[in-house]
Amino acid sequence: MSQPTRIFLSLIAGLALGMAAAALAPQGAIAAADWVQPIGTMWLHALQMTIVPLVVSLLITGVAATAEAAKASRLAGRAFIIFIALLWTSSALGGALTLGFLSAFPLGTGLAEALRNALGSAPPTGEIPPFSAFVVALVPSNPLASAVNDAFLPMILFTTVFAFAITRLPDDERVRLTGFFQAVGNAMLVVINWVLWLGPIGVGALAYVVGARAGTSAFGALLHYVVIVSSVGVVLWLLSVPFAWAFAKVPPTRFVRAIIPSQSVAASTQSSLASLPAMLKSTEALGVPVARAGVVLPLAVALFRWTGPAMNFAVAIYVAHWFGIDLSWGQIAAGWAAAAITTMGAVGLPGTISFVSSIAPIAIAMGVPIAPLGLLVAVETIPDIFRTVGNVAMDVGATRAIAGEGGAESEADELLKAG
Repeated sequence: MSQPTRIFLSLIAGLALGMAAAALAPQGAIAAADWVQPIGTMWLHALQMTIVPLVVSLLITGVAATAEAAKASRLAGRAFIIFIALLWTSSALGGALTLGFLSAFPLGTGLAEALRNALGSAPPTGEIPPFSAFVVALVPSNPLASAVNDAFLPMILFTTVFAFAITRLPDDERVRLTGFFQAVGNAMLVVINWVLWLGPIGVGALAYVVGARAGTSAFGALLHYVVIVSSVGVVLWLLSVPFAWAFAKVPPTRFVRAIIPSQSVAASTQSSLASLPAMLKSTEALGVPVARAGVVLPLAVALFRWTGPAMNFAVAIYVAHWFGIDLSWGQIAAGWAAAAITTMGAVGLPGTISFVSSIAPIAIAMGVPIAPLGLLVAVETIPDIFRTVGNVAMDVGATRAIAGEGGAESEADELLKAG
């Protein structure tokens, strides 16, 4: 049984057990929840302890790898710049869409209150400076203190600058530093896989507490969450069609026909990497030279997750809505920046790992509780389908826009002729 399936089944079992206990013996169910909750909290803390070293190491190695590719080819460099701009656009769209959806279709007052009571022991984390001091607060006077005090956005910005500085070092120093951080990241992945192996216990404990204290409200709230976050993903997915029309000069019908095979692979595997061969076929059907697509598409799979910033930001905003937090413009700006940047640190990670490592820094940067992430990771399978099909569709559209149609020779072709 796959890890996401085990975690999802433990969520259902925990909620059902908690609701059954509350129906049969309400006082006993609440008393048991007080004993069970520390188990779920400990598991959540175990996940949280890996976030800082994991995000730092993955950001540094991700920037180093993409910078190397960009230096090796002008086409890759152009793709890198465009991908970064699109990631910031995705984050802004995710914030606007989520706030709009929640304004039009808010979580019921009773559901929200029941869930807040169930997870009332989870206080907001991190401190958000006043908006007037927001820009100043972005530059940390002490990056280590920022990490210790959960000031994630200044830490992430420093890490990004540090990562680009590493790319300017002599080869031996650059290789040594990136190798060190790659080893740190690999070690953290081992630790987080151990923690996720215990996920059914942690999620089951958290789910029992919610079921015992919130009753059937838990199911309604989780369904509302899945619909809202998935809707953001659907909009981002559909935007790939007008993007291809406007920037790649591909008519919608031609683009849709070309991406159908890669969309089928993406929906069934929920993996952009597994969809790469089918994406190459899609770009070929759109007239992109194989040599050019072979440069841009792998870079897109490694770096460019179009739906990532939008849907990660959506989760953090939803949790704030869940807890009745009125987000300030400073908090929204912090989440926007954190969502755009941390996507670069989610390179090649399985969905359950990238969910935690990408969303927790956003939530912490915004001063939003992260305790609900232990439950929400269990229902990530459904939104993840829209994440993947949206990423694959936009990867194909962006590759066509960046690499163009056949005609001009690619840099790879020229190098082959020169050789």
